[in-house]
Amino acid sequence: MARVAALLQDWAEARGEHSDEVLRWRSLGFLHDCLRDQDPKSLRKMLPKDQRDFPDNVLHGPAAAYRLRKEGLKDAEILNAVAYHTLGSPSLGDLGLATYAADFLEPGRRLRRKWRARLREAMPQDLEPVVLDILGARMQYLIKDKRRVRPETLAFWNHMLALKR
Repeated sequence: MARVAALLQDWAEARGEHSDEVLRWRSLGFLHDCLRDQDPKSLRKMLPKDQRDFPDNVLHGPAAAYRLRKEGLKDAEILNAVAYHTLGSPSLGDLGLATYAADFLEPGRRLRRKWRARLREAMPQDLEPVVLDILGARMQYLIKDKRRVRPETLAFWNHMLALKR
């Protein structure tokens, strides 16, 4: 979480965001995985029925957003970014897109290090193309492994393609 928070802070600063907004971006980096290590069964129980069929490895996002909302966080953009930082969603704004990218690109990841480093270098100025590259790689992995691509992810793909036009 600290590596994601550091990336988000760096990118917010590079965008020239005000200090309050930089703090907001950094805070999101620490919040996005706050329930990542919780038991999927307990996370599933707290979610609405339409999110209970999510794969175990992505339940922590929607569950964390639910918990944060329940505890009084009212920032809709942060809640949405937390909920969809793994699956993606057409509803993500720049902060959500950056979180989606930072979660994938944080320097602790071991696979395809040079490619990830190149994408990190392109951030934040090439936010949408970088997110599209990440999303494409994730979908290719799922398809190659003959795994289901969630409708949220497919909608995110179509949305990101539409932005290219």
